Amino acid sequence: MAAKKVLVVDDEAFIVRMLTAKLTHGGYLVVSASDGQEGVEVTRRERPDLIIMDWCMPRMDGIEATRRIKGDPGLAHIPVLMLTCKGQETDEETARAAGVARYVTKPFHISRLSEIVDDMLR
Repeated sequence: MAAKKVLVVDDEAFIVRMLTAKLTHGGYLVVSASDGQEGVEVTRRERPDLIIMDWCMPRMDGIEATRRIKGDPGLAHIPVLMLTCKGQETDEETARAAGVARYVTKPFHISRLSEIVDDMLR
């Protein structure tokens, strides 16, 4: 069985490296992008099984990137987990309205995030 592919979209290199290490250790294939625009492009090219998306990024934020992915019939089925520092209830409502399936706020426990990813990819 082929490894599930996870796209990590975050402009913080440390977050990308940490998630890549944890998810790779967990048996996932990880690809990354550093902003929302690149995230949409990589999604079209790589067709990941799951996207972990930051909200606040240059060029295009994670909300707009999620809207574009969910607006594409060939990509709309890909679940998006938003990983963000925006912790207000209205922020989560905005993210869910854009198509986000799960919402996790920073700071986060890497082991808990790994459990959520496992659950989403079952």
